[in-house]
Amino acid sequence: MRDVLARVRGGLTLALQAGVGAALAWFVAHDLIGRPAPFFAPISAVITLASSVGQRVRRTTELVIGVALGIGIGDTIIHFIGTGPWQIGLVVIMAVLIATGVGGGPPLVTQSASSAVLVATLTSTTGQPWTRFFDALVGGGIGLAVMTVLLPLNPLSVVRRSADPALQALADGLHEISAALRVRDGDRVTAALARLRTAEGAFAGFASAVTAARENVAFAPARWHTRGALAQYVDGAPHMTYALRNVRVMIRRVKTALDDDETVPPCLPDAIGLLGDAVALLRQEWAKGAEPLAARERALRAAVEAMRGYDDGVGFSGGVVVAQVRTTVSDLLRATGVESSEAVRMVRQAVGRHAHPRTLRRRATRRP
Repeated sequence: MRDVLARVRGGLTLALQAGVGAALAWFVAHDLIGRPAPFFAPISAVITLASSVGQRVRRTTELVIGVALGIGIGDTIIHFIGTGPWQIGLVVIMAVLIATGVGGGPPLVTQSASSAVLVATLTSTTGQPWTRFFDALVGGGIGLAVMTVLLPLNPLSVVRRSADPALQALADGLHEISAALRVRDGDRVTAALARLRTAEGAFAGFASAVTAARENVAFAPARWHTRGALAQYVDGAPHMTYALRNVRVMIRRVKTALDDDETVPPCLPDAIGLLGDAVALLRQEWAKGAEPLAARERALRAAVEAMRGYDDGVGFSGGVVVAQVRTTVSDLLRATGVESSEAVRMVRQAVGRHAHPRTLRRRATRRP
């Protein structure tokens, strides 16, 4: 029941948007414009609102145009040639060809074809062919107005709901790899890697939510006050995706190190665990809208611990793990708002006293 209530709370704003949009679309088309039965107006408004959650403005606009285009094509053809199986086929062919010809993406093509089928199968041939097309435009316009001006979704809440599972999956994966490496369990490492591959979808949803939220803030004055807190997610999302990819490369090297029976000093699982702590702290600090100071500190500690591996002795794959930890730390620092050059400087300063002995020797031989 808790899960059900949580889902209901998450969908409450969308339900209100759809209800208000449908009512306004009917009121405008029926009472203000004078259409006797504008049932395509509320239909178009609901389709626009229900299909645009987490999507960009361009795709939402395509939905509006696709619904109106399909209705217009279906109305025109059925008005002149009547209804029947071959007429329905012709209507769909024309709708898809025209939607594709104007450069529409999948939303426009799909909505255009489905709306044309709806007209061809459920409506009569009486009346002017342009009227239902006009109703669809009115409803779609009302839907966009409700979504962006009257009842815009809270972009910060949307992004947090998308970011939390993605960041939690990454933190849990790093902690699991740390524990598995500590006991040299290759099967657990493989399972954790598989789960992080699945988490790619959560990170894609996070990125989509950030894009939608950024546009929502731009078009919805009522949500302009969320820009500051939202900026942390907007600026950090790409770098967290980079961190996920680097972590997966690191995990594959962890597996190779175990398969090759390399020496694994305790500092390596410690460093990976600290990376997991940093991601978990970042999730908490973003949710509070706080400066992610604790996440930065924990990430830098992870870099320091990893570099101790050179002193304790690591094999080839272990050295790659150290390098990937360091790269991931830079990604996390960038996600916390640190500029690229400053992130590099902070990592170098933190790990400077733990530089690889062979690297130091190479530097010494190059000095004149």
